[in-house]
Amino acid sequence: MVKASVYNPIDMKWTPVLFLAVVLGLAGCTGGKFSEKSSEGKANILRYPIPEFTKLDPAMVQDGDSIDVIQQVYEGLVKWGEDSKVTPNLAEKWDVSKDGMTYTFHLRKGITFSNGRAVTADDFKYSFERAADPKLASPTTSTYLAAIVGIQDKLNGKASEVAGVKVVDPSTLQIVIDKPRPYFIDDLTYPAAWVVCKESLKDGGEIQQVDQMVGTGPFIAKEFVPTVKITLVANKKYWDTEHSPKLEGIDRPIVKDAVTRLNMFRSGEVDLTRIERQDLVGINNDPKLKDDVKFFDRPSLYYVGLNCQTYKPFTDVRVRRAFAMAIDADDIVKTTLGGVNKVARSILPPSVLGYREKANYIPFDVAKAKQLLAEAGYAGGKGMPPLVLTHRDGQPDVKLVAERVVTMLRQNLGVEATTSMLPWNTYLDVHNKHKLDFFHMRWAADYLDPENFLSTLLASYGNENKINYKNPAFDALCRQGDSFVGEESQRLALYAQAEDMVLQDAPFIPIYFERAAELISPRVKGLRESVFGHLPHTTTRLE
Repeated sequence: MVKASVYNPIDMKWTPVLFLAVVLGLAGCTGGKFSEKSSEGKANILRYPIPEFTKLDPAMVQDGDSIDVIQQVYEGLVKWGEDSKVTPNLAEKWDVSKDGMTYTFHLRKGITFSNGRAVTADDFKYSFERAADPKLASPTTSTYLAAIVGIQDKLNGKASEVAGVKVVDPSTLQIVIDKPRPYFIDDLTYPAAWVVCKESLKDGGEIQQVDQMVGTGPFIAKEFVPTVKITLVANKKYWDTEHSPKLEGIDRPIVKDAVTRLNMFRSGEVDLTRIERQDLVGINNDPKLKDDVKFFDRPSLYYVGLNCQTYKPFTDVRVRRAFAMAIDADDIVKTTLGGVNKVARSILPPSVLGYREKANYIPFDVAKAKQLLAEAGYAGGKGMPPLVLTHRDGQPDVKLVAERVVTMLRQNLGVEATTSMLPWNTYLDVHNKHKLDFFHMRWAADYLDPENFLSTLLASYGNENKINYKNPAFDALCRQGDSFVGEESQRLALYAQAEDMVLQDAPFIPIYFERAAELISPRVKGLRESVFGHLPHTTTRLE
């Protein structure tokens, strides 16, 4: 897995007004470096704001910020290690059959839920079947668990159980998949595969109260006040006594405004916070803050999606290619975003298997773009229906990029487009229904396999294909890659062909790869990271 300012979206230069506002805003905050006074009474509570929190339920969550919270409460058979590789979690080991279709997981001894009850293989079977219950309507089960035999029948209401999930004995679980899939074990790191406690739920319905959040993780949900905060406390009964949390708890205030989050860090109200590119000028000029900035290269792609079904001009590949040629990603990254991020010349980000520095991307070419648009019957943008580029709220950089994209389309093609910002929950709801004509979005890798980008996002059978793109030749290449067993180079060659093909079809215009920035107080120690983000805070401590 997923921005307002006085920035000038026309010439994309930092204005004196903005620079002065940032500097004065920082200077007006209390204290110098991290305020020790504000930390009194919170000595062992990690505090960091979250822009928005969407779901308490692992089968329902689909955004990275919310996953960062609930991964402290719930766990699965496997997990990500600091080396960004899958490692055992509640399963101490697993065996895979020779045909690559049967996985047998051996559960650790002594695993308990936070209520003290022992976890058995039956709990996993229940959790998988609950995630596939059509009444629950999970938005992610069909993406991450679809390979399991019987999941689709359960989702479609054709079966009462999932045939491919079998309890061998209380400590042994067997999962059968439809065909060999090299990335299947990675799928099981996703929240939809995490174990939940049956007796804490009401008829398997969505988890909506903290008292229903009974997991096996190092923390327990204590309080959730929508739009205000979510609070966790250490799980004193955590099964992994060797890695019992060092913290007493975690406070996550919900703060949508980026400037407010920054000011909270300056005043010592929080211990770490994500920062936007707009903040960096002021921070880098502040000797009391600049050393607290940490950068993280993430396997995440920010892109513009063109719905090939709901907006008629986008059914014509010439229009889509014209748009791709009219958007100058280099300028966006260097000017709009200040050079922090990396221009995307491919769909697969660095660190994802099969990444290429330059795939067969469409270069910036205004003259050619105008020619293609005219050939499609929309010379100078005339005759095109009203077009709106939709983006989420809560992230100033996303807003700036969206505004810059529509400015480029107007200046380079004569296309009159506007932007629309939606609350994150609303955005996800409309996006999941494939109803956005034109949108700016982020896709963060769930695992480092090309299938997670190409097949999941762009194949007609991909459950995250929100742009209604259909190309049988592309699908065929992805299907071959998805189940290819043999030399890795041959599998990656299939995906490379698919990536080049879809880049030229342009239903999806890559803009940049993410380089996340955070302010982290020196008092935070033992913070663990993978390329995906923060890992559960079992070793985090405060000094």
